[in-house]
Amino acid sequence: MYFTDRGIEELEKRRGEETVTLAVLADRMRHFVDLNPEFEASVDRLATWLARLDDED
Repeated sequence: MYFTDRGIEELEKRRGEETVTLAVLADRMRHFVDLNPEFEASVDRLATWLARLDDED
């Protein structure tokens, strides 16, 4: 297990039953970056990857 998997596991355990729209997720990501600007590039890369999942590249 990667170190970062701990956060993913906690997210799934604590919030796994919730239904969330992508608009709500995007708002939460913006809020996170506002509070933690040093993670802006990482959050942007994740958002771009999620947005392009269906691309055939």
